Amino acid sequence: MRAQQLQRLQGVGMGFLAGYVDTLGFIALFGLFTAHVTGNFVLIAVSLADPSQTPSLLKLLAFPAFIVGVAVARLLVASCERSGRPARKPSYLLQLVLLAGFMVCGMLAEPVGKTVGALAMSAGLLGTAAMGAHSAASKLLLTDLAPTSMMTGNVTQLVIDSVDQLRGAGDAATAKRCGKFFWPVLAFALGCAAAAFLFLALGFVALAVPIAILCLHLWLPDSEAQ
Repeated sequence: MRAQQLQRLQGVGMGFLAGYVDTLGFIALFGLFTAHVTGNFVLIAVSLADPSQTPSLLKLLAFPAFIVGVAVARLLVASCERSGRPARKPSYLLQLVLLAGFMVCGMLAEPVGKTVGALAMSAGLLGTAAMGAHSAASKLLLTDLAPTSMMTGNVTQLVIDSVDQLRGAGDAATAKRCGKFFWPVLAFALGCAAAAFLFLALGFVALAVPIAILCLHLWLPDSEAQ
């Protein structure tokens, strides 16, 4: 398989993973967005204005947890770059460990009640940190692909390019961008739908799906995938 095809496969897989984990966290943990910083700003504001509406501490801590995930991933990639080692597998391994922690803490917290216990809190923060690491890795290592967790920008660019194509103002670069942004958006949407059904059926065990995706990407050789 060509390197370009493998990169596209990574983009699709990571887009699916981001939509999946974000939706599962939202359903399982009181409307928490693990991958959607914009949504968490809204939730923080709502929690501050009316703490009775949502478990506010988890929402307040989610943003710094996301930042920690981004920072750790950046330091990891920088360390690999200094030593001349490929950073792709270590970054995926970091995400895998954090998502495994999310799953284990969530399983131990089940059934999650109407208040956020210590295990549910840990699950949410680990999931948010995992998606911070995911977003950083996407931006740092998959630079030729569309972002895998920032769908607002992706959809905006996709619509702009699609309109230009339809009005006859597009060119080969426009058509290429349409494909570049279409597949991660579709994968993200499919990940959202899959998580909604599988979490309701399986609970936190459903996080085995994104963990399996990361294991598959860890299996790909660095020389081919980069």
